[in-house]
Amino acid sequence: MACLTILLVFLLSISSGNMVSATVFTMLNRCTYTIWPGSLTGNGTPLGNGGFMLASGQSIALSAPSGWSGRFWARTGCSFDASGNGNCTTGDCGRLACDNNGGAPPVTLAEFTIGGAKDFYDVSLVDGYNVGVGIRAVGGTGDCQYAGCVADLRDTCPADLQVREAGQVVACKSACAAFNLPEYCCTGDHASPTTCSPTQYSVMFKTACPKAYSYAYDDASSTCTCSGSDYMITFCP
Repeated sequence: MACLTILLVFLLSISSGNMVSATVFTMLNRCTYTIWPGSLTGNGTPLGNGGFMLASGQSIALSAPSGWSGRFWARTGCSFDASGNGNCTTGDCGRLACDNNGGAPPVTLAEFTIGGAKDFYDVSLVDGYNVGVGIRAVGGTGDCQYAGCVADLRDTCPADLQVREAGQVVACKSACAAFNLPEYCCTGDHASPTTCSPTQYSVMFKTACPKAYSYAYDDASSTCTCSGSDYMITFCP
């Protein structure tokens, strides 16, 4: 009897169009160089084994179940051995498959919480910048705004935030990582939206990339929502 009840619920969900479907994330590398995207999952197995190589011009599609939350980022200048051990110049997690370890700052993040009435997504510069990232909703309903940082912040990065490798600026730190002060990190006496205000550095990030998070409490102008959508994540959009 219990099995029959479950079968009836299953059939009714099909007929009413309420089947829960996976959300598809398509990642496209428009950079002129190879990147190694990493993924971190807040509730389950990392998508794409936690990390993989993506040559210039290549794309890959990954499916996530309803209720999934996590982040993606690009790693650059990577070298791995046959066992997947190695390191990257930016966004490093220590292995090809990041095993739910995040990327070392400074790194640009694409963040998602999907399922429920709405999906929530953003591109964050709170941990700094290494590669431009854009998120476009595909086939959803609601606001479904574009999120991202199209500008190359390495070109305008202040000297005290620069990360250099072989004479080149490869990434731009956040002011929190560079100075570790409460007013930049939104900690201590500055640990609330009313006490942690934009700084000269976050304003610089926001001016260059108005569709991205510039500091911890930049929610109002940076978090996007959409319902029933797939997502295109473009590196170097």
